[in-house]
Amino acid sequence: MSKRALITGITGQDGSYLAEHLLSQGYRVWGLCRGQANPRKDRIAEMIPGLSFVDGDLMDQGSLVSAVDLVQPDEVYNLGAISFVPMSWQQPELVTEVNGTGVLRMLEAIRMVSGLSKSSGGGSRGQIRFYQASSSEMFGQVAESPQSETTRFHPRSPYGVAKTFGHYITRNYRESFGMYGVSGILFNHESPRRGAEFVTRKITLAVAQIKLGLMDKVSLGNLDAERDWGFAGDYVRAMHLMLQQDEPGDYVVGTGRMHTVRDAARIAFEHVGLDWRDHVVVDPGLVRPAEVETLCADATNARKELGWEPEVDFEQLMRMMVESDLRQASRDRDYSRLVAAAGNW
Repeated sequence: MSKRALITGITGQDGSYLAEHLLSQGYRVWGLCRGQANPRKDRIAEMIPGLSFVDGDLMDQGSLVSAVDLVQPDEVYNLGAISFVPMSWQQPELVTEVNGTGVLRMLEAIRMVSGLSKSSGGGSRGQIRFYQASSSEMFGQVAESPQSETTRFHPRSPYGVAKTFGHYITRNYRESFGMYGVSGILFNHESPRRGAEFVTRKITLAVAQIKLGLMDKVSLGNLDAERDWGFAGDYVRAMHLMLQQDEPGDYVVGTGRMHTVRDAARIAFEHVGLDWRDHVVVDPGLVRPAEVETLCADATNARKELGWEPEVDFEQLMRMMVESDLRQASRDRDYSRLVAAAGNW
């Protein structure tokens, strides 16, 4: 019998790659989605044949209980979150409700449907396995570098604080109820499906537009900020592997190599034969109130215990994203020309 998986955040970058991976492994996959009239849901459904949907909202406990009860999943992947860190300074309460308390609501839904209680002593372990998408932003003002599973947290944004709550409440349910719950402390991971507001995608979208002569400059913030960037398609394999282990545990996932925002811009512009210095403008208004300067993963445990390795390096990733955005920008430009020409017929 096929395993059944429920994914929150199905319309996001990670949700779509994870759904594709699980379907390729023979799973039946449901994506949690708010409401029937959802354009993003329609786009994902078209992109990923075989994917099913169930109504639910991380801010609505009852809807989560109903979704888990309906799907009866073997595995739940909680990828749903407001993932753009700067937004957490603009709407901290909303981000806390979704990214923090939303994790608690899903854990409670699993506990209720599974019939787990403190007195069960873990006897129901394995009924539903839970993955929580933790974040390298929890490390914030880092105490050591690189960061591993034992590095202390010092988050520097409401986003990081909410993710830290989600991480600890997952561990608490594992220890208190015997739930199979794990957290993947994932470092930055990108792809052509990344939202346009994220710096790597902002860069590659701008490169495509500039190469085609549709714009000339792009504004960026702190060019010296360093991150450990990998490919989202690689990272969802690690999520799946975490739920296949005999015992639950938390894992850091990253490449172990740092690059600056300046590096990202240089590689992207060089790929199309341009000098980034001619097109990048530094805007101090884009710098975070409390910047996280350096994040680098020590993914030793993921490599040794999960057998996981990243397959796409940073330069390949940036080039992949530029090529994708060039194709899309060219199609959009050609379509606009057709529309303009049609107006003259």
